[in-house]
Amino acid sequence: MQLTVGQVLDRRLQHHDPRPVAVALSGGGDSLALLLAGAEWASRAGRRLLVVTVDHRLRPESADWTRACADTAQRLGLPFRALAWEGDKPLTGLPAAARMARHRLLADAARQAGAGAILMGHTADDGLEARVMRAEGSTTPEPREWSPSPAWPEGRGVFLLRPMLDLRRANIRDWLRMRGEGWIDDPANDDTRYARPRARRALELGATPSGASTRAPAAVLAIACRTDPGGGLEIARAAISAAADAAVARFASAACLCAGGTDRPPAGGKVERLTARLKSDEPFTASLAGARIEADGSQVRFLREAGEVARGGLALLRLQAGETAVWDGRFEVTVQREARIRAAPRSTQPVAIGRDGEFADLEIRPLTYDRLLAACGAVDREPA
Repeated sequence: MQLTVGQVLDRRLQHHDPRPVAVALSGGGDSLALLLAGAEWASRAGRRLLVVTVDHRLRPESADWTRACADTAQRLGLPFRALAWEGDKPLTGLPAAARMARHRLLADAARQAGAGAILMGHTADDGLEARVMRAEGSTTPEPREWSPSPAWPEGRGVFLLRPMLDLRRANIRDWLRMRGEGWIDDPANDDTRYARPRARRALELGATPSGASTRAPAAVLAIACRTDPGGGLEIARAAISAAADAAVARFASAACLCAGGTDRPPAGGKVERLTARLKSDEPFTASLAGARIEADGSQVRFLREAGEVARGGLALLRLQAGETAVWDGRFEVTVQREARIRAAPRSTQPVAIGRDGEFADLEIRPLTYDRLLAACGAVDREPA
């Protein structure tokens, strides 16, 4: 167990780096085993760990679970942060909403602590369950060992590392029992009203999931892109024509998401149709996921769709002096005096307007290209 986890952490993370590494701890067996193995690696590698627990406020026991996680962190001598998903909960789509809320809270906590990586306790069983769910019509993706945080813009610059994807859940629990450890069993894991518990039950009854999904590399296409100060992306059409369909589909989906600044990937069927058009030689213009795609005989450009203004996009942002925030999901902006950030006239780029109605100084950092590299797998370990 320690050897497998340690090898992955050695491959993906820096040694003797002053930044902490966040560990998501629910108190369940998988995350507890990850924390224990991660603590042993951190001691050897000269890294600090930050233990983070999210209380979804969905069960009366959740406060007790958070206290148990805090006790575990204290026992290991590690700093601990308790987070909570506040507010009303949706009546439908609760698992997906809870998952996204968890990612946003974890990403915020990691960024505040200066951490660029969050360790997550997914196992080989999570991959098997995802395949059963997809066979039933779900769009649940295959968990990846290293991937960018799906929360945007909270997760900018933050990556998720799942070092136990080659380990089975039963073996992990055997390892914990050998160490005399106990863990929390969330009753929601057995609630077959939801897709994942049903998939878990199907596997227990002998279901055989189809093979793991294979993704053709999109990283080469992302690296081949050029970007501009306006956050647009441009790539030679010949590079797209030479790539496999799966690679183009993943790249195009990510490029639309990044250029549009949105946080919800486009639907698979629409991406398939866009892929076919990109691989043809037809000139065209299209819109998808807040992005405008312009293709001619030699180049393909992914831009922010200016028409989003009419649909409520490119929203106004108010900042205080010295404050930094993300505008339109594409730019990190900082102002030196109180100002409103909005789209420049006839443009999708930001400008700052002070209280006096005059233009104000605005520091701008485009996020589009770095986000694209991460989404396409071109960043495969913790940046130095």
